[in-house]
Amino acid sequence: MAIDEDKLQQLREKFGEGHGGSIHDPEFRAVADRIFSASGTRAAPFSGIPTLLDAAYRQIDAENPDLSDLDIALIGVPMDLGVTNRPGSRFGPRALRAIERVGPYNHVLKCAPTFEAKVADIGDVPFRSRYRLELSHEDIERRFGQIVAAGVIPLAVGGDHSITHPILKAVGKERPVGLIHIDAHCDTGGAYDLTKFHHGGPFRNAVLDGVLDPTRTIQIGIRGAAEYLWEFSYESGMTVIHAEDISRMGIDAIIEKARAVVGDGPTYLSFDVDSLDPAFAPGTGTPEIGGLTSREALAILHGLKGIDFVGGDVVEVAPQYDATTNTAHVAAQMLFEILSLIRFSPSLAL
Repeated sequence: MAIDEDKLQQLREKFGEGHGGSIHDPEFRAVADRIFSASGTRAAPFSGIPTLLDAAYRQIDAENPDLSDLDIALIGVPMDLGVTNRPGSRFGPRALRAIERVGPYNHVLKCAPTFEAKVADIGDVPFRSRYRLELSHEDIERRFGQIVAAGVIPLAVGGDHSITHPILKAVGKERPVGLIHIDAHCDTGGAYDLTKFHHGGPFRNAVLDGVLDPTRTIQIGIRGAAEYLWEFSYESGMTVIHAEDISRMGIDAIIEKARAVVGDGPTYLSFDVDSLDPAFAPGTGTPEIGGLTSREALAILHGLKGIDFVGGDVVEVAPQYDATTNTAHVAAQMLFEILSLIRFSPSLAL
C-alpha cells in the first residue's frame, strides 16, 4: 500500500526544513530549546572537558567552599582503601566522567535535571593521604558536611562502599535518614583485620552512630555466600529483599515495599554496581552472579519518583576489570537516574 500523498505532503511541510532542534511537541521542544543553539547545533559528546553527566564544572576551595547558587553537587570520592577483594574503584569517578551520551533527557521521569536544577560537578573530595583509611573517612565527612551545611544535596561517585558511612554522618547529622540500598551485599558486617571501616560494614556503622534509621532501611538484590555476615540487618529491623525474591515478588511489589519502608521522611539512595549481574557490570570488586539486570534496576529506580531524597551515591565501579567500559556506562546511567529522582525530591525547592 503506497503512502498517502496528502499525508506525505503534510510531513514535508512540517519536517522537511529546519534542524534537529526544530521540535514541535511542546514537551520535547522545552528540552530541545535548552540543548540546541539557535543555529541548530549541540555540544558534541566526545569533545570538551569531561565531567560527571556533562554537568558544568565548579572548582570548590577545600578550606573556604563557595557552594552558592547550587541545588545539587556531583562529587567524586576516589578512595578504595576499604575493599575486601579486588581494588580499583578509586578510578570509578574518572571512568564515569569519561562516559558520553548519558542524558540529558529522562524520558520515563520526564525531566532534564542538569537543565532544570542548578547542578555542578565540584570535582573530587580532597584527601590528605592516599594510604590512611580512617583519615580518608574524616575527609569525606568534612567535605559532605560542607555541602549539606550549604543546603545543597550531594550525589557521589565512589570509590568503595565504605565511603557511604562518612557521607551518612554528614547527611544524617541533624536527624537519622532512611535508606534505599541496592546491592548484592547488606554491608552490615562487623570489624575484622583491625578495622570496622571496610566496605562490608558501612550501614552497621551508620546505625550505631545514630545517623541511619534501620526501620526505614530497605536492602534490595542481596545474594551470594556472605549471608551469614548480615545478621545485623535483621536484628536492627532492616527490610532485606534477596535477589531470588525479585522475580517471585515482581518489580511493582518491590517498589511498593520500598516506598512503604522509607515513607515520607528524608531518604538516602545508595547504588552499588555489584547489585547488577556481572553479565552487565563485571567491573567491580566483589561480583556475584544472579543479580539484577540493568532493565530491572532502572525499573526499580523509576518507581521511586517523589521520595524525599536528600543524597545518593553510585559506588564500586572498578573499570580495569571491564575492557568494554560497560560497567562505567551502566553506572553513569544509574547516576543520571538518581539525579533525575532528586530533581523531584520535596527537599529540592525549585
